[in-house]
Amino acid sequence: MPAVREPLYEQLADEIAHLIASGTFRPGDRLPSVRKLSQQKRLSISTILQAYLQLENRGLIEARPQSGYYVRRASEAELPEPAISSPRPDPSQVSIQELTMMVLRDIKNPNLVQLGTALPNPDLLPSAKLSRIVAALAREDERLANTYDLPPGLESLRIQIAQRHVETGCNLTPADIVITSGCMEAVDLSLRATCQPGDIVAIESPIYFGMLQTLQAQGLKALEIPTHPRDGISLDALRFAIAHNPIRACVVISNFNNPLGSCIPDENKRQLVEMLAHHEIPLIENAVSTELYFSEQRPAVCKSFDRKGLVLLCSSFSKDISPGYRVGWVAPGRFRAEVEWLKYTANIGSAPLVQMAIARYLETGGYDHHLRRIRREYARNVSLMSQAVTRYFPPETRVTRPSGGFVLWVQLPEKVDSLELYKRALRARITLTPGYLFSASQQFRNFIRLNAAAWSLDIERALRTLGLLVGEMARK
Repeated sequence: MPAVREPLYEQLADEIAHLIASGTFRPGDRLPSVRKLSQQKRLSISTILQAYLQLENRGLIEARPQSGYYVRRASEAELPEPAISSPRPDPSQVSIQELTMMVLRDIKNPNLVQLGTALPNPDLLPSAKLSRIVAALAREDERLANTYDLPPGLESLRIQIAQRHVETGCNLTPADIVITSGCMEAVDLSLRATCQPGDIVAIESPIYFGMLQTLQAQGLKALEIPTHPRDGISLDALRFAIAHNPIRACVVISNFNNPLGSCIPDENKRQLVEMLAHHEIPLIENAVSTELYFSEQRPAVCKSFDRKGLVLLCSSFSKDISPGYRVGWVAPGRFRAEVEWLKYTANIGSAPLVQMAIARYLETGGYDHHLRRIRREYARNVSLMSQAVTRYFPPETRVTRPSGGFVLWVQLPEKVDSLELYKRALRARITLTPGYLFSASQQFRNFIRLNAAAWSLDIERALRTLGLLVGEMARK
């Protein structure tokens, strides 16, 4: 099937967005006039106007009457971002189970405005197409739903994954990949293959609470490493930690950390892999949001710099195709045999019908077009939510500036306790995720994570209500 080309105005909008992100056009700069750009690009005035409207919707530019289009100034578009984290220097036992389960129960309540869960926008997923594929597959072979698929998993799916990662610099073969039930099982199996109970694992701080739950379940100690809201884990801090602790493994969300949205620069990824390889420390890389980048250039993964088989690359299709299918995978390097065995002993294998459905979807085309669409929508929604936080929250608030994914990490005024805010927000029929959950030592007392995957009038109203609650708590 031939690839579906983006409309010209969307291509132009992406091109200008990249120029803004790279600093060619800076906040306050005037963009070329509609007529001038029309002449330069040999495109219609209507196409230029549509491109500029796209950029306005993303919150990147603004129209000024009788003057033209300008890149939005930071002071007009966003609050300051949080500083690099400063976690405790000693390893911690993880114990956040009760609080985590309390927050997760709210996911199922349809009467709440869901700002807490990091789930993709269901309206942007290819659900109808997947349903048709599943129905067709079931008709073709009824046995698919009634058989085991032993590790390493469906070969046609592993072929598709390997092919897609050639462009990231990862020369993976289908034999290098093990199919799992979501990315978190991939991480769980990787930790089991590399660590023993009581071992110390270096992690970013903050980090997705599912990672912390896995460490707790396996009896592992978490050593939190300072992490920058844009550039990810501090290499200097990790180097110091390695010199003073018997670290058995390191876990990072390399691209668009949850909750920070940070993306480790490619050069830092190379240095990270080389540093850990020098000490023979495995790196467990969660790259589940890698496809959700807002710029023109897809970020690399740490695995592309791996020369010793010490990087265990974990991912899934939960953030961009379907969270409910639970189809993930791991490229475990030198630990492949152990991971395959652990997968078999955990649950024999992943469901073959959903593996086949994802493989068929990737084979028949449309995935890249789908990704371009959701990247544009998430970039727009993240921008709109960031602007709403700027508009409705107290001026002491800070918010991250992610270049991919769909979550925002918000630092509230010092007096605001995120767990108390969570309880008050529930009474207003709104959910959020308290910052306590993203640290083994529960240090992010005045932080919250917001899901920016969707945007609507109800969501804007909910943010206005949250801003009022935060303001009331900050004044006490």
